[in-house]
Amino acid sequence: MSSPAIRAAQAALASVDLSSYDPEQSRLMDERCILVDEDDNAIGAMDKKTCHLMENINKGLLHRAFSAFVFRPSDGKLLLQQRASEKITFPDMWTNTCCSHPLDDFEAEKIEKDQLGVRVAASRKLEHELGIPQSQTPVDEFQYLTRIHYLAPSSGMWGEHEVDYILFLTADVTVVPNANEIRDHKYVSKEELQAMFDDKNNLFTPWFKLIARDFLFGWWDELYKRKSTEGKVVAKSLAGIADGGKVIKMT
Repeated sequence: MSSPAIRAAQAALASVDLSSYDPEQSRLMDERCILVDEDDNAIGAMDKKTCHLMENINKGLLHRAFSAFVFRPSDGKLLLQQRASEKITFPDMWTNTCCSHPLDDFEAEKIEKDQLGVRVAASRKLEHELGIPQSQTPVDEFQYLTRIHYLAPSSGMWGEHEVDYILFLTADVTVVPNANEIRDHKYVSKEELQAMFDDKNNLFTPWFKLIARDFLFGWWDELYKRKSTEGKVVAKSLAGIADGGKVIKMT
């Protein structure tokens, strides 16, 4: 018997007119996400617009994504971004450094061995959204931790339903934000991030809240505990800290 995700992929429709949205963000909705089943097996591809319509999500349509967290090696602070007002889903919300999708449009981003595809996509999108040169985010320096499966409505007809790969990177990076993607950005300590969560005026993406609630602060502690002999935090020190072999269902 086929899974809900497979049945939804077969039945998905995308008839929504995007002409009232930002032209560049509308254009990006034509990119093709990798469709997966609940076990993260690739089952096809579909445009972002179709993948992010709640009409299809409610039928089980599911796609692959990543959430990248970039930490400064010297002090372990995390680089956050605030999504631009132009974004079609979750505009103006604070989130981790970069959240996006490996695309079926690029062969390298479909490679599943050692999570290479999502790491290639993360490097590409860090440059696109934050202007970070790909030379500063080499794909072999990303530390894969685990995958989460979550569903979250955005506003009106839009939402997310993803198998989301969590990637950590420690690097000194040059940030030149793309204003069509990023409204603001800043580095925060654990305490500063907690204070942001405590301030009800701040809005956060649902995946970031889930990751922070269940994983982020504990892994952040471990980064500090496992500093190098030079006193720097190193993402690669977290290898094996989580079970990356299964998909964790989160609600």
